[in-house]
Amino acid sequence: MNRVAFHTLGCKVNAYDTEAIRHLFRNAGYTEVPFEDEADVYVINTCSVTNVGDRKSRQIIRRAIRRSPEATIVVTGCYAQVAPGEVAAIPGVDLVMGNDGRGRIVEWVERVREERRPYQVVSNVRRVRDFEELDVPDFADRARATLKIQDGCNNFCSFCLIPFSRGFIRSRKPENVLHQARRLAEAGYREIVLTGIHTGGYGADLEGYTLTDLLVDLERELEDSVRIRISSIEASQVDERMLNVLEGSKQICRHLHIPLQSGDDEVLRRMRRKYTVAEYAEKIHRIREVLPEVAVTTDVIVGFPGEAEEQFDNTRRLIEELKFSQLHVFPYSPRRGTAAARYPNPVPAEVKEERVRQLVRLSKELTLAYASRFVGRVLPVVVESSFDDRRAEDGKMLFTGHADNYLEMVFAADPSMVGQLVEVRLEDPGAERSFGSVVRQISFAPQEDQELVRADRRGETTGGIFPIALEG
Repeated sequence: MNRVAFHTLGCKVNAYDTEAIRHLFRNAGYTEVPFEDEADVYVINTCSVTNVGDRKSRQIIRRAIRRSPEATIVVTGCYAQVAPGEVAAIPGVDLVMGNDGRGRIVEWVERVREERRPYQVVSNVRRVRDFEELDVPDFADRARATLKIQDGCNNFCSFCLIPFSRGFIRSRKPENVLHQARRLAEAGYREIVLTGIHTGGYGADLEGYTLTDLLVDLERELEDSVRIRISSIEASQVDERMLNVLEGSKQICRHLHIPLQSGDDEVLRRMRRKYTVAEYAEKIHRIREVLPEVAVTTDVIVGFPGEAEEQFDNTRRLIEELKFSQLHVFPYSPRRGTAAARYPNPVPAEVKEERVRQLVRLSKELTLAYASRFVGRVLPVVVESSFDDRRAEDGKMLFTGHADNYLEMVFAADPSMVGQLVEVRLEDPGAERSFGSVVRQISFAPQEDQELVRADRRGETTGGIFPIALEG
């Protein structure tokens, strides 16, 4: 029996790629085991967004080598792409594979095992022009599905190495996106998260087809009970046509993640971001005019080289003005090979840590304020995972899930509801998660209830079977 184990570092795209590789090994007859167990093959999908990412990747690689010295050690992902020689120099690494051509990863593993010699399979990803099709029909231990629609990025932000580790934008063919979306819906997923390295840039390499066109086509293809979430998008990419689509949609989640990075124009200029503070703020205000209840979350980097206290204060004030519903806060960490790594005037670590603490506190205040707007309201939520071992009064377990506006909810539910869409009344808003109670279940496992769903949409439901009333 061939046993394979996986470990993923980094972003959602890496997680998707690992799922795709997992299916390739499964189809080749391998049996997956936990990464902490002994295996014949270990696949480590690495991150290289910072020097810390490189270090963590090396630690995981060496851990696998120590655990099973005779195993085949495979290293892929961004660290393998940008520093293949450095990875290959780690004693015990057998196969170094970059971010392209991974459809042949099992074939290369078999070759390494047969010939008992190491290989480096790393091409110049910046010369790659086609999206590599790696389908993921289902996900391990995940209630929401991720659908990768593009790879690469055409921006060269001064703090980022992605164009070198992932190449330029390569969009997945629309027909292939729609095909996999249908398969995921048929497999029972009630939320499909569109993701990519630069998701909003989808279509930049296609002729006359954009992310907005894809959203329109997805909504036509999928059942009403399947919702669509955009993982991230730049402010400039939310144009009037997209706003019109979002305003009229019943399936696209009321949530936009729009990276800010800094609220100071000089810092943005040195980051090589392609907008000013005024342009960004104007777009957020326009989004709120059209979508008053939309949740806008964002990324912020603090402690960028040369960031003065006044510039950080500008960022904090802008965040307060724009009233994001959640912040993802990152202390700046240099990355070898980027322009920013050579910038003078690094911010001391203790200053960065204090700025992170300030924005994390502010994020919790903003989340609580946003959640409080929905007290007593019923929100559609995908049941994701158990919250803890406590049980509600009726014996049901406590579960968590994200509402369409990205509020994390805790509620009592039956384990059979995991992965399904329910309506939850928000009763107790929180700074990290809110508590509520299930009102009704609005989707079912497709194998059991597809005909009921179709009948309900035609207005033909009989016998009170669909939807199930759980309260009131």
